[in-house]
Amino acid sequence: MSTQDPAGLADLDHRVSGCRACPRLVAWREEVARVKRAAFADWTYWGRPVPGFGPDDARLLVLGLAPAAHGGNRTGRMFTGDRSGDVLYRALYDVGLASQPEAVTADDGLELYGVRITSPVHCAPPENKPTPTERDTCRAWLVQELRLLRPTVRAVVVLGAFGWQAALPAFAEAGWTVPRPRPAFAHGARVTLDPTAASTAAPAGAPPGASPEVSPVAPADAAAPLDLFGCFHVSQRNTFTGRLTPEMLREVLRTAATTAGLLP
Repeated sequence: MSTQDPAGLADLDHRVSGCRACPRLVAWREEVARVKRAAFADWTYWGRPVPGFGPDDARLLVLGLAPAAHGGNRTGRMFTGDRSGDVLYRALYDVGLASQPEAVTADDGLELYGVRITSPVHCAPPENKPTPTERDTCRAWLVQELRLLRPTVRAVVVLGAFGWQAALPAFAEAGWTVPRPRPAFAHGARVTLDPTAASTAAPAGAPPGASPEVSPVAPADAAAPLDLFGCFHVSQRNTFTGRLTPEMLREVLRTAATTAGLLP
């Protein structure tokens, strides 16, 4: 990873898409892109880390787990081209946060209204299971993203326990106070994170293991309180079994969007 501070989210997204920090993930995503699934034999797979998707002044952040091997790893956009994305984008559209209910390709014209979607791990992992080391290595990207969103973001919907556990330390590094003991994940959980007066994280873009430095948060860049919402992941296992229904998902998104000031 570069140690240079990003100029903005567009620059961060560009640098994320070129990351090769985790050998196992690099090998897997590129193997999947080369072999392909029969249904997508005529596709040129993205085969790289998938950056976040959405406006750089988003008030609501949706945080998943990692791109799907034949979804985001194929299309190059978060939750695009797989059944989990079908469920998520349909709900965002129903609530009034997306321009269309489907996400098929990265150039299909889909727009998000005040919402950005990202994940704590940007590469498709084998069996959808990143290792703890891979999760921690990728955290620096999420911390930078959160810092860049800090002036506007007011609520976060975290999909699943893995994302919840991965996100809490990132929020702490990015300028919010995480309660101790750390709040447990549950569908419908809601936790308010207050902004910290100073950051004790390594500088933005620093590689994992960099020594922390204490630097005051400038008043103009100070974070506002952040409301964190838990939601079951939109995986096929959850949606096919009814553990997560469309109405349950819409309810969490609607509540979070209202809290963030996107809906009345």
